[in-house]
Amino acid sequence: MAQNPYDLLGISKDATEADIKSAYRKLAKRYHPDLNPGNKEADSKFKELNAANDLLSDPAKRAAFDRGEIDMSGQPQYQQQSQQQQTYRDFAEGPQGNRYHFSGGDFDLSDLEGLFSGLGGGMRGQGFGNFGQRPPSSDIHYAIEIDFLEAARGAKKRITMPDGKTLDINIPVGIEEGQQLRLKGHGQPAVGNRAAGDAYVEIHIRPHAFFARSGKDITAEVPITLQESILGGKIKVPTVHGLVEMTIPKGANAMTLRLKGKGIKGGDQYVKLKLVMPKEIDAELEEAIRTWSKGHDYHPRQSMEASI
Repeated sequence: MAQNPYDLLGISKDATEADIKSAYRKLAKRYHPDLNPGNKEADSKFKELNAANDLLSDPAKRAAFDRGEIDMSGQPQYQQQSQQQQTYRDFAEGPQGNRYHFSGGDFDLSDLEGLFSGLGGGMRGQGFGNFGQRPPSSDIHYAIEIDFLEAARGAKKRITMPDGKTLDINIPVGIEEGQQLRLKGHGQPAVGNRAAGDAYVEIHIRPHAFFARSGKDITAEVPITLQESILGGKIKVPTVHGLVEMTIPKGANAMTLRLKGKGIKGGDQYVKLKLVMPKEIDAELEEAIRTWSKGHDYHPRQSMEASI
């Protein structure tokens, strides 16, 4: 995989962590297999984006790539055959074999294990021990969107891995925007005796039509009729747990009432009442209000006018 991760994400080499995160989210959402079923090109692109994000979101890997030490897949940038041959020759020709030259730099013999493990090969029987270790597996990162109520109540979601496999994950009750779930062992495949990397799923929550959230508390604006405002009574109010019955006082207008324990994980729900007039004012209502107004004049804007 010889592509440039900066080009894949459409960012410059001096991009910040926030720039990388933003670019990855935007593109991952566009090419996610769940949104492009059966589209092999989108699936391939999604895998490349994951690899690019995995590299650039890790400061150590990013620095190594920028120095030309590794490619986008995290593998050393060696031309293995020619440089291994050069290594053997330089060692044999060097004084006492205790120093050798490799790719423009000097290494002690103690560096041989790290060098050949980077090349991915072993040197059994060569007089230098066993250097057949492989690079460690890498973590991978995902971003998914869930509904507001799924975040509030918890849910089970199915995600598609880069290799096309599906995985069911549990969304915990009350998860918040930007939180990550760790899926142990579901990252890059294991190599040799090493454990596989982990997968991290970043959660993004779609806004709700009328619920809003602040920590564990929920707010919702609930419309009431003219007669409910004047006479009071019981109304049904939606919560993240379902409909509940709430009593509103006579003369209720722009006020906020609390439903204790009806938020998330023991939080409360705050209900903001909003008076909604009838779509049409018929003659009967108009006459009733005109008659009532004759002896019940009041001035709600008096303090505002006095302050000017």
